[in-house]
Amino acid sequence: MLNTDETTKEIVSTVEGLISILEDGKLGYTNAAEHAEDGSIKSDFLQYARERSLFIVELQDEINRLGKSTDESGGGALGALHRTWIDIKASFTGGDTEAIINACITGEEAAIEKYEEVLKKDNLQPAQTAMISKQLNSIQNTLMKIKAKKMA
Repeated sequence: MLNTDETTKEIVSTVEGLISILEDGKLGYTNAAEHAEDGSIKSDFLQYARERSLFIVELQDEINRLGKSTDESGGGALGALHRTWIDIKASFTGGDTEAIINACITGEEAAIEKYEEVLKKDNLQPAQTAMISKQLNSIQNTLMKIKAKKMA
């Protein structure tokens, strides 16, 4: 694939959208941890928030590698669509573990959907596709773990 300036802009916009989703997830998990009463769930949520932070750094490094600054970030189109985590924050205030878990499931499902949309586009370089696929797998694993907690 030719990496024209237009293609680079498109890739940066796509990656910024994922960063925005991850920022929402990090914030969502941090809020969930603050409101969870169960110590092990609190610990898991903090771990998921840290993982989102690492993903953000990976994606920001990729934008920098493409010669763009992450400070120019406008959030991208995907980020504007994804405010699920922020919208569901209200369900945390009661400390109701089930409501918190359900909110996290909703947030993760929205993130997975966006990641899958990005991977369907054909504008990424192989290394970018690999990184995004790896992050998607991790988010899917997190979702399974959260759903398992709901069943417990």
